[in-house]
Amino acid sequence: MRVAMFSAKAYDRRFFDAANGAFGHRIDYFEARLDASSAPLAVGYPAVCVFVNDRLDAATLEALATGGTRTVALRCAGFNNVDLAAAQRLGVTVVRVPAYSPEAVAEFTLGLLLALDRNIPRAYARVRENNFALDGLIGRNLAGRTAGVVGTGRIGALVARMLRLGFGCEVLASDVVQDPALIAAGVRYVPVKTLLREAELISLHCPLTPETRHLIDDAAIAAAKPGVLIINTSRGALIDTTALIAGLKSRQVGGVALDVYEQEADLFFEDLSNEIIQDDLFQRLLTFPNVLVTGHQAFLTEEALTAIAETTLGNLADVEAGRPSAHAVSADAVRPSH
Repeated sequence: MRVAMFSAKAYDRRFFDAANGAFGHRIDYFEARLDASSAPLAVGYPAVCVFVNDRLDAATLEALATGGTRTVALRCAGFNNVDLAAAQRLGVTVVRVPAYSPEAVAEFTLGLLLALDRNIPRAYARVRENNFALDGLIGRNLAGRTAGVVGTGRIGALVARMLRLGFGCEVLASDVVQDPALIAAGVRYVPVKTLLREAELISLHCPLTPETRHLIDDAAIAAAKPGVLIINTSRGALIDTTALIAGLKSRQVGGVALDVYEQEADLFFEDLSNEIIQDDLFQRLLTFPNVLVTGHQAFLTEEALTAIAETTLGNLADVEAGRPSAHAVSADAVRPSH
């Protein structure tokens, strides 16, 4: 199949080229992000391959369909950037990668938590300047603390298990579906309100839906334990940034580690070091000493990139051959956590 890949980076080319030997697709790589203005680049391509910040709204999908595109291959699990109703109306098949390496995201989540809790970035920066003072670097043990995990799908379940069995935390979890294996490991399921009230640190791993958008807002922060730590490697819009900043200023929030951000589409995956960032909320976040932000890299391991490439190319092969795809996404699909 002839495929136009958008938002393509050097690592995408490396892993897709390596995996494509088994499939033989023709892939043309475009650095441009896909939206209605860049959709003409895909004219004549039966398929496009896109990532999390490509915008596949109705206007983009209509432009793609007019140009002959009939397949959208997401090289990610999430699909909140796709107008699935429009795709169905236009006869465009949408396929995704439902799971690639939950370990990659779960391990990164714990890395962020440790880095935040033990002030590792600040310590690293000091030592680079020959400052070996320890003032201001006091952290806390994870053992014995109460952790809250919102969403216990593949990634959240791993995080809960690592916190419970690896670090000796008391773990509270909240999800519409309870995992018996986690309960057997000592994880306690509670309503979100209870989790917010009792947890000293909270890790978010739930899908972005109308119900979970701004799950962490003014009311949630006010209800949380004073000094709560918040980790988000799932979806940026789970957190109301304005409310988060207010919570940091009042010290109700003791620290935040984010690998995602609700307005990240204008920032992440690009080198903007010579640009003036126009997002004042994001810039304000970066002024806090107890805020750690990374640029949506939790998935970025060799294992995950290999799995993403192989699954995406296999999805395209299934569509080309007219085989039903287990990874097709319909308009009534339940949105995944990552």
